[in-house]
Amino acid sequence: MKKYKRLLLMAGLVMLVIVLSACGATGEVNAQSTGVWDRYIVYYFAEAIKALSFGNPGIGIILFTLIIRVILLPLMHFQTKSMRKTQELQPKLKAIQQKYASKDPETQAKLREEQQKLYAENNVNPYAGCLPLLVQMPILMALWQSISRVPELKSGQFLWLNLGNPDPIFLLPILAAVFTFASTYLSSMSQIEPNPSMKIMNFAMPLMILVMGINLASGLSLYWVISNAFQVGQTLLLNNPFKIRKEREEEAQKIRDKERALQRAQNPKKKRKK
Repeated sequence: MKKYKRLLLMAGLVMLVIVLSACGATGEVNAQSTGVWDRYIVYYFAEAIKALSFGNPGIGIILFTLIIRVILLPLMHFQTKSMRKTQELQPKLKAIQQKYASKDPETQAKLREEQQKLYAENNVNPYAGCLPLLVQMPILMALWQSISRVPELKSGQFLWLNLGNPDPIFLLPILAAVFTFASTYLSSMSQIEPNPSMKIMNFAMPLMILVMGINLASGLSLYWVISNAFQVGQTLLLNNPFKIRKEREEEAQKIRDKERALQRAQNPKKKRKK
């Protein structure tokens, strides 16, 4: 699990580096652009947004975001199921870690072997949760460059926003951060045991989104608001933590009732003395 946490952190840092490094790409993108990235990805992202705009690029970004989220829904559902299976294994993983707590190489090798065996027996891939994040990274980068490098989108107006410039009143970055926090917090609620790294992510991710939203194009903040609001709804629909907690409480109650019934069967009441 430590490797899994490091991979998540690394993926987040890579996403940050990629998005920020995109600031260096300032050349205009059009039908005459060359290169696979500019001509076939950034350009067609922009064309898709324009086709969905109905005269307003902001509407195009919203509809484009919703379409992307719907396309990614099966992948996100797979991630949700994988993460839930991983969470259910936490007590067993913790027991294995306590059993092989020694730091010598031989014991650590045995620890990894037992963990992999447990994952295999339960058909769990601990790295599957990173897949949607890795898939969304190039989408995020292409969207940012579409907004900042295609003139029709760069100069587009939506409500009070110039989509190619940061939000002047910071409303979208704040909403993006709030929805990001709600999404990560709801996900953490379904965990069986507290996860310190998840608690850090609950605050680190919204803060990162807020800082980038304040400094980057408001069109990207609009994408984050819609995408993360969709994620909140998706979590409540597919991985509702309140429903999961209730199911676990009911299951725990059934186990307690079964144990009490067994104890009563093994220790029948003594006959009253006459």
